[in-house]
Formats: sequence, C-alpha cells, structure tokens
Amino acid sequence: MAICAALGEELAGIDPLLSSTASPKFGDFQANLAMGLARRLGKQPRDIAAEIAAWLDDERLFERVEVAGPGFINLYLNRDFINRCLIDMATDTALGIKQVATPETIIVDYSAPNVAKEMHVGHLRSTLIGDTIVRILSMLGHKVIRQNHLGDWGTQFGMLIEHMIESGWDPAERAQASGDLHLLYQAAKQKFDSDGDFAGRARARVVALQAGDEQSRGYWQSLIDDSRRHFNSIYQRLGVLLEDGDICAESFYNPVLAETITELDAAGVLEHSDGAAVVFPEGFTDRDGKPLPLIVQKQDGGYLYATTDLAAARYRIRELGADRIIYVIDARQSLHLSMLFATLEKAGWLAGGVRLQHVAFGTVLGADRRPFKTRTGETVRLAALLDEAVVRTGRVIDAKQPALSAQQRQEIARIVGIGALKYADLSNDRIKDYIFDWDRMLALDGNTAPYLQNAYVRIRAIFRKGEVHSEAVDMQAISIAHPAERTLALKLLRFAPTLELAAAQLEPSRLCTYLYELATGFHAFYENCPVVKDDVSDTVRAGRLALCALTARVLKQGLALLGIETVEQM
Repeated sequence: MAICAALGEELAGIDPLLSSTASPKFGDFQANLAMGLARRLGKQPRDIAAEIAAWLDDERLFERVEVAGPGFINLYLNRDFINRCLIDMATDTALGIKQVATPETIIVDYSAPNVAKEMHVGHLRSTLIGDTIVRILSMLGHKVIRQNHLGDWGTQFGMLIEHMIESGWDPAERAQASGDLHLLYQAAKQKFDSDGDFAGRARARVVALQAGDEQSRGYWQSLIDDSRRHFNSIYQRLGVLLEDGDICAESFYNPVLAETITELDAAGVLEHSDGAAVVFPEGFTDRDGKPLPLIVQKQDGGYLYATTDLAAARYRIRELGADRIIYVIDARQSLHLSMLFATLEKAGWLAGGVRLQHVAFGTVLGADRRPFKTRTGETVRLAALLDEAVVRTGRVIDAKQPALSAQQRQEIARIVGIGALKYADLSNDRIKDYIFDWDRMLALDGNTAPYLQNAYVRIRAIFRKGEVHSEAVDMQAISIAHPAERTLALKLLRFAPTLELAAAQLEPSRLCTYLYELATGFHAFYENCPVVKDDVSDTVRAGRLALCALTARVLKQGLALLGIETVEQM
C-alpha cells in the first residue's frame, strides 16, 4: 500500500523483500526492495526508500521507520501493537493460524513399503516427511487424503509363496503370528538364487497367483496380513498417522490396468516400440538424443510400475476428486515421476487444473558418507533403529533422573529418543543427503528435538515452581518491555506465517528452524527475565507468565505438527 502510494499503482503486488533483522539495532524488520527498483525507476535507492518510508509513518504500527545504508528500510514496531498481536494470538485457540480461503482435496502418497519385507532406514524419510506435510496441510484447512501405496504385487511373491509352501507354513497360523519378514525373505531369496529348480517353480507360482489360484492367494494374503501388522507397529512407534484405511496397494489397481492402456490408446498417445506399448512424453531423450519412452506394457503383455502409477493417478483424480497429488518419493525417482506427470498431461487426464508435485528427498548416509548400513553391510532395519534410539536415550535419563520411577524414565526415553530420531531427519533440507549421527541428534544443545523439548520442560518447571496453572494465566497481561521479551514476542508472531511457508514449499525443515529459533529466544528470555522470583512485581510476573504459557503452546503445537511428543520432565 505504501509502495503504491509513494511510487505508483503499477508497482502493486511487488515483493517488498521484507525480512527479520539480524540485530535489534537495525529494527524488527527490514525491507530491501529499493535497490532492485533503482534502475527501473531511474532514481537513487535511498531516495526511493525515503519516499516509501514517508508513507509508513503510522504510530499505531511503528515506533519509527529509518532509511539506512544504500537504501534499506528499517522498521521498528510499536510496542503496543506487538502486545495487541500477541494477545490476539494467545486468546485464539488456533494460535493465529488462518484457514486457507480455498481448501483443496490433496492426496499425499507416502511411506509405501513393500509387503514381505521389513521396513528399513530407507523408508524413514518418506514416512516422516509425508506425515508432517499431511499434518500441516490439514491444519491449514485442506482436505488431505493419505495414500500408502504398498508394493504387494510382483515376481518376488512367487518366490516367497513357493518357499512357504515347501517349508510347511500354514497360512492360518501365519496370519496369527508376528513372524520375521526379514528372515523369511532372506531364506526364500537364497533358495531362489542357488536352486534353479526352485526358481522355476517360483516363476510358475507367480503365474498361478496372477491367475487367481486359491492356494497361492491364501499365502499371498497371509503375507499381507503379517506385513500390515509389522508396518502398523512401526507407524505406532513413530507416531505417524497412517492406518489400514490409508492403504491402497499396487494390487488394488490390477483390475483396471487393461482399461488404463485402452484409454491411453484412445487418447492417441500410445505407441509401440520393439513390441512394447509405450508413451513418448515430450522433452525426454536418451544420451543419443532419441525420444525416451515410458513403457506401460511389456512385449509379453505384462504391466509395469508405470502402468500402476498411471492407474493410481487416474483413480485419485476421478474417484477421490484430487485437486493436487503430492508424491513423497526418493529423489532418485525424479525422472520416472517427471515422465509420469508428462504422460498424464499428454493423455488429458489433468483437465481441471489438477496439480502434481514430487516432494523429493535425499538419502540417509553413514559416517563414511555412503548409504547408512549396519557394520556387516546390511540395510538398517527401522525397528532396530527405533530400539537403539530409546536405549541410548534411556541411559542418559537413568543417569540424570534416578529419582524417577523406572516406568517414568522408560516413557521419557521413548518420547525423547523417537522425537530425536524424527527431528534429525525433518530438520534437514529434505532434498539433501544427511549423515546419521547419534551424538548430534540426542544432544541437549543445538538444533535438536531434545533442545526444543527441554525448552518446554523449563516452562513447565516455571509453572510448578510458581504453583500456577498455565490454563489460569491471564493472557491480557502480556506487556513486553525487556529486549529479550521483545525478541521472544516477535518470534512467537512468526508461527502462522512459518506454517504457511512450510506448506507452500512442502518443506518441514522450515518449521524445525522456526521452533529452534523460538526455543533459543525462550532460553535467552529465561536467562534474562526472572518470572516467579520474589523481587519481580505482580504486573511483570503476570506478563511473563503469559509469555511463557504462549511459548509452551506454540512449542507443543509445532512439535505435534512434526509428530513429536513433549514431556513434563527430562
């Protein structure tokens, strides 16, 4: 508004390049647009900044507005304005988070482990990033539909079923036992690789399974049931939202694969190359510059992952009413997904403006900067990783809190250990690889979950010490005065905008960074602003208790959006 008033309506909508300042001496916020406008307007940046600043002279919002350096506009917010905004936030059950004006139906495809295999560290990122995106988008008012696209179909099931039959497994008993998917798969694979006759029988078993053979289907279903129990136990321990009702596995789409091919042909996009049915999406070429095909049906009539993915997108758009589909899948699948998206566009299946987004992520690395493995070179099983997180945290809790009961220490170890594991993943820029480091993720200082949880614990300790119930705090008493209070207040007011940014970029690390900065701001406040000491006046005490209560709510809500619990003691 001030930009248009000072420089003309043609600049309506221009980005003011507003950011928080690195130091309070430069104000609370800084607008840096003047330098970029200098050539366009034919004026000096400081003159442009001065014209804009003149229209920002509103005492209700700003204590002062200054032009600094080559053309920075430094904004110092009015203290009463900050107080009013904080009170509004504190008295709002949604903490100032506004629902989106136009809610969308958003499908989020995440986790997607393979049946008959235990979940391993490679499933961690998709599961955690996807779950946080689901929580944030739901918080903002979108209708979010979770989809767990289990891998439950393919040639490996012939190998597994044949091994189960020949080993005397009873499907009825198997469905009631927890089983060991890891050992089962290893044994079947070893037999498949070393015994040619068994491999032949396994391939024949695939044909029987796909033809609907009752015995084969019974064993196949027992594998699915056993796998679901395993997946659910992991999801429960991780605290993610996925349930059986969110499963829409590969086999679900088998009945519609043929008609998917037929419809591609009717749309005029299907071609044949070397006997296979393919689509040539525009813009994709091989190393020799030749068009790169997306194969949707093999020479022998068999279907591929691409066929199932096309059928799944078709179902999500037409049956689930998707406005947007988000795929939380490893960055190494970028080419496949780009070709899939282009094929859907070419076939005309994205009519109505359906948006497709690939939320890519990097790999979890070991200290050697290679994919994280056990000392023996095996893939790290996710259940073992969760166990170790709790055990390592338990040792620390046992040493620091021996007065607590064994049950209390165990529960704290679970919450802090699992939270540390999750936060270490989510706090990293998702597109980048990161090095798995137990010491770093469990540290009580730095950008870690224990550091954030400890900030919450400190706040709860303040209320216990003051014998005050946080629910009884008068939020109207907020009145910032000390610089540490102001810093904390301004950080609190960034909660809703941060969620909006994290949602727009589908980037959980934005929320993590915010929570870390909020916790840092609280710790500075804690060190500089006594709350319940005898020499603190009733007015100051009431205001600071209100700030503490609001900070605790934001920390708890923010961590909950990451799927991380809080504790009362550590």
